[in-house]
Amino acid sequence: MRHLLTAFVLMCFAALPLRAEDARTGAVVGVIQSQLDAFQEDDFAKAFTYASPTIKRLFGNPANFERMVKSGFPMVWRPSEVQFLDFEDRAGQVSQTVLFRDANGVPIVMKYTMIETDAGWQIDGVTPVQAPDVAA
Repeated sequence: MRHLLTAFVLMCFAALPLRAEDARTGAVVGVIQSQLDAFQEDDFAKAFTYASPTIKRLFGNPANFERMVKSGFPMVWRPSEVQFLDFEDRAGQVSQTVLFRDANGVPIVMKYTMIETDAGWQIDGVTPVQAPDVAA
């Protein structure tokens, strides 16, 4: 019985790092999804709140941010599908890869670079990911 209890306690402690990572992944995905929801409502003021201080300084205001998103990232503004892929934390550099399909169903993979601030997780950049060449 004592060995069973010891094994149970060890299993619980072994799961702690996984739960912490799951919580971070969930928080990051939640921020990205909240921004995507704001885009769907054309609420660019709200979408702008999920941007990091660096992004906010770069664009200055929600109207400039809106112009950039609509012209440069239409698949993010009006996706026909969104699928969250890999979460990465490499030496403190946190990113989330997301697959979008545009209005025509064309897929594009984007990498969201995230930072943790006093206000929680925020989006610090979005860049297209080069799809690997596929040979037949």
